[in-house]
Amino acid sequence: MLTLADTSTAPLLTIDAIDVHYGAVQALYGVSLDVYPGEVVSVLGGNASGKSTTLKSVLGLVTPTRGRIVLEGREIQGLAPADVIDLGVASVPEGRRVFPAMSVHENLLMGAFPRRKEKAAIAQDLDEVFVAFPRLAERRSQPAGTLSGGEQQMLALGRAWLRRGRLVCIDEPSMGLSPRFVDAVYEVLFRWKAAGQTILLVEQNARIALELADRAYVLQHGHVALQGRAADLAADPAVQKAYLGAA
Repeated sequence: MLTLADTSTAPLLTIDAIDVHYGAVQALYGVSLDVYPGEVVSVLGGNASGKSTTLKSVLGLVTPTRGRIVLEGREIQGLAPADVIDLGVASVPEGRRVFPAMSVHENLLMGAFPRRKEKAAIAQDLDEVFVAFPRLAERRSQPAGTLSGGEQQMLALGRAWLRRGRLVCIDEPSMGLSPRFVDAVYEVLFRWKAAGQTILLVEQNARIALELADRAYVLQHGHVALQGRAADLAADPAVQKAYLGAA
């Protein structure tokens, strides 16, 4: 079981000096980062720091105006989101983005759509999701739009797990959740990490993100301000003051 990043190999994902613009407004300035197989990398920062834009660039939701994004040796900048997903990427988007009129079970199966011919494996993965999230098992026939915010986040995580992606991109999983649901979500993410899942995580809750991550990048105003091992950043007085609530 792979639990630590193997940095002797090539990165699974490389973001190489990308700029991103929204019209005349520049959101990212030469942002670079690497994610190695089996590694959890967190991208931290305050509002308008560029962290979600970084993730959206990987997923094809925005296109860099300069630089490259390389997934397993293939340049993917400019690909449509569906094409990125087809290459083995799973997404847990900000705000959950479940299909409200579809049942919990149907939402989960949407995550497995790219591997829909693997019926036995999908059935096993569904069982794993229902064990991990008993609330979803209880509500499997219920429309997703009737779930609470925390339950929808669980559903979004389960849907991503059904994709069985080589890389899971997660955007603000704790946003808007009660502490109890945040703990439940991160309990699952810690299990994914222990199983060797490669994760790129964007998170405003720096404390819990640094507990989960192997390495982290801190963005400020679209620039990478700090980077390093998560434990080192958690101990950095500047990070503590800016993001961890230390005096």
